[in-house]
Amino acid sequence: MNEELEMRNEKLKKNLFLEKLNDFSELVMFKHSVFSLPFIFIAMLIASFNDSGSGWFGWKLLFLGTLAAVSARNFAMGVNRYLDRDVDILNPRTKGRPSVDGRVTNAQMLAFIFINAGVFILVAYFVNTLAFQLSVPILLVLGAYTLFKRFSSLAHLILGVSLGLAPIAGVVAVSGEITLWSVYLATGVMFWVAGFDLLYSLQDMAFDKENGLHSIPSKFGAQKTMWIARAFHFFTILFWTFFVLKAGLGFWAQLAVVFAAVMLGYEHYIVNKDFTKIDKAFFTINGYLGFVFLILVIMEVV
Repeated sequence: MNEELEMRNEKLKKNLFLEKLNDFSELVMFKHSVFSLPFIFIAMLIASFNDSGSGWFGWKLLFLGTLAAVSARNFAMGVNRYLDRDVDILNPRTKGRPSVDGRVTNAQMLAFIFINAGVFILVAYFVNTLAFQLSVPILLVLGAYTLFKRFSSLAHLILGVSLGLAPIAGVVAVSGEITLWSVYLATGVMFWVAGFDLLYSLQDMAFDKENGLHSIPSKFGAQKTMWIARAFHFFTILFWTFFVLKAGLGFWAQLAVVFAAVMLGYEHYIVNKDFTKIDKAFFTINGYLGFVFLILVIMEVV
């Protein structure tokens, strides 16, 4: 009888743990890591290839790079969810988030934020000196997005900068320096993310206006926002072309840029045709874009 009770208790504890894990995964939208991870690895591959003639940078940096990218994103999303509780509870689209409905408490969110910040700084320490020196400034930038949208429509670009730091971090991890080609790659990522964030923000255009939140859609309207997003994505392709040329890459990397241009064009086509397709454009297309870009760069260096 006691053994059966213990087994039930253990099963209950396990279920509660899995539920809490799922709540945190939903809190930070862990699946959206697909946007930053490919580009940190692209930068690491190219840096290693240029330094040693081999794209393989080693298991240690693979582990540390992944851990750095995940902990940095967890920190940024944790800060975002914690500071946005007052507006998320008012928005029909976000009022079911774990940070709002009580599934994750304020104390748990704060612990999550500080743990991931600590992990990121510790990982940077084990990578190299420059990575460690940049770790705290990077965290400050990552946490700025949520505050920025309270007073400026440039918040979309701040989000872009946050993800654009991924390739910079990648080249610093491998080479211990920031190269011009990595700046081009990062700038392209910045405009890419800012552009698709503009499209995603169209969903909250009316809400942002009513609640005094700053965004380009709430300030300029849907049609002008679409044109600004197109301009941002034009600059994405332009700077990724500069990246390929400056890094001295060939056919497969050039094909990656062409593929990105086609995917971004298709993204704008489906959003312009039907605003209800924004989720498909945001998650599916941009997720494929990053991973196909990575695969083609792998083929380039291999």
